[in-house]
Amino acid sequence: MLFLTYIVRLEMLMFLLVLVGFTQCQQSGSLPSADPDNGGLFLPDDFEAVVVVDSLPGRARHIAVRDNGDIYVKNRFSDGTNSITALRDTTGDGKADVITAFGETHKERGYGTSMRIHNGYLYFSTELVVYRYALNTEQLVPESELEVVFTDDHEHGMHEHITKPIAFDDQGYMYIPFGAPSNACQEPKRTPGAPGLDPCPQLEDHGGVWRFDATKTGLTQKDGEKFATGMRSVVAMEWNHADNNLYVVMHGRDDLLRLWPQKFSPWQSALLPSEEFLKVTEGADFGWPYCYYDQMEGKKVLAPEYGGDGKIEGRCTDCDDPIMGFPGHWAPNDLFFYTGDQFPERYKQGAFVAFHGSTNRAPYPQSGYIVAFIPFENGAPKGDFEIFADGFAGVDPIVNVSDAVYRPMGIAMGPDGSLYLGETEKGKVWRVMYKGDKGAFGETQLASMEARKSLSHIRTPDAVEDNLDKGLAVEGGKVFNTYCATCHQRDGQGDSQRFPTLVGTEWVLGEKNRLIEVILNGLEGPIEVNGKPYNSQMPQHSFLSDEDVAKVLTYVRQNFGNNASEVNAEEVSAVRKSLQ
Repeated sequence: MLFLTYIVRLEMLMFLLVLVGFTQCQQSGSLPSADPDNGGLFLPDDFEAVVVVDSLPGRARHIAVRDNGDIYVKNRFSDGTNSITALRDTTGDGKADVITAFGETHKERGYGTSMRIHNGYLYFSTELVVYRYALNTEQLVPESELEVVFTDDHEHGMHEHITKPIAFDDQGYMYIPFGAPSNACQEPKRTPGAPGLDPCPQLEDHGGVWRFDATKTGLTQKDGEKFATGMRSVVAMEWNHADNNLYVVMHGRDDLLRLWPQKFSPWQSALLPSEEFLKVTEGADFGWPYCYYDQMEGKKVLAPEYGGDGKIEGRCTDCDDPIMGFPGHWAPNDLFFYTGDQFPERYKQGAFVAFHGSTNRAPYPQSGYIVAFIPFENGAPKGDFEIFADGFAGVDPIVNVSDAVYRPMGIAMGPDGSLYLGETEKGKVWRVMYKGDKGAFGETQLASMEARKSLSHIRTPDAVEDNLDKGLAVEGGKVFNTYCATCHQRDGQGDSQRFPTLVGTEWVLGEKNRLIEVILNGLEGPIEVNGKPYNSQMPQHSFLSDEDVAKVLTYVRQNFGNNASEVNAEEVSAVRKSLQ
């Protein structure tokens, strides 16, 4: 009898082992095969990636995935009739074989800033407008009428931070940030040594997040209520349904060196201030423009526009602190809390952040260009951030932003728990899958990614050894790399988006007095460079001596393939006097 009982139990155990093995194989087998090189990505062990689409004409910003696996990509650029690209995989190999562009939007301010699926609607936004389409389960491209959900009706000239990411809570509300229309509420804007307005009037209707009724359309800011304040620029924003709170990862202020060279070194300006990870509760105040967070010191300090020197805390002790501070200028552009079951347990409810990468770390290498993961426990980060996906840039060090092959941007989850990652330079989309033993996943599988933190686009640079200007003899080149390369890049190519090229343009090679005036006065508003429109702001550099202005303009006019006459100090002096 005992022998028979033993046999029965042994058969049951064998059956369970076979069942578990079958279930694991079935789960792994239901996922498509990865690309041999994971599409160029470095991932933790047992994670794999397949390239869904290699490139899209409109590039890519944010992405969203339906319950049936259809993917919607908010195009980075639109000509007015192709704001969205829809992707479908009909063969099960993980690669999109149906690719269709659609979505009529305004050409003006058409820059894509959000993509979400909520309550049967596909929401997306430009810089000034939030739209939506009603989705039909049978259609890849919705045939419903385009609805205008929200319009930013403020006066907009050259507004610096007008992205419109959106998030939805569980109580029927929609959240929209209104970025600050300046760097630090300076008047005049971005002028070296100029103080900030105190109190800052921009905080009345900007520099924070507003809450709206998500059931309504045709909204403007007056239809909502201010939810929280003191936030300079927000692109990465998400509602965490695990703890029912809004979270954002904020872009910190710029130009510590260019505006306050007597207070900050190039090294400090490259690393500070922090990109702040914020838990945004109703009534919170995170301190912009008066304060910024120093992630190395672990505290908020007073901004130089308000009397700070990088150490004084002052009124900042009364501000709400971030839950984590990332290195400066990494450009956090999407945030996602993982809710799927495919990944190991450590990823459940944790936060993924896509860092688009810096443009303004000169004279040090550019940094970021990764997707990071932050484990969460009881509604708070558990430990430091991890490198989840790297390899986007394709090079290290990243000297100029144009050196980066890809720049991560959008994050979304598929119905099976796969993670989709999109990037802006080519419009490439990856599907990341886990195919290992979830129960055995741990520090060993993370070791290779932890080792990548030593690369120059991730680590804290050494103030001397990592300075790209070390040993540079050309004085004009030193001035350029210190004050100009932060935007126009060390190769003069700009960043293809906000900052124009200096190569072969009439602005550089043409009339010298106009070029000198741009340096001394700055430039604001829409311009066209080599047939491409730009609408950013160049701060004045009147603090440079006549000799330094002459040297840097001569350097620009005689480098990067340019060949024009030199600029001398007497010419700069004459223009300076005429402007006065």
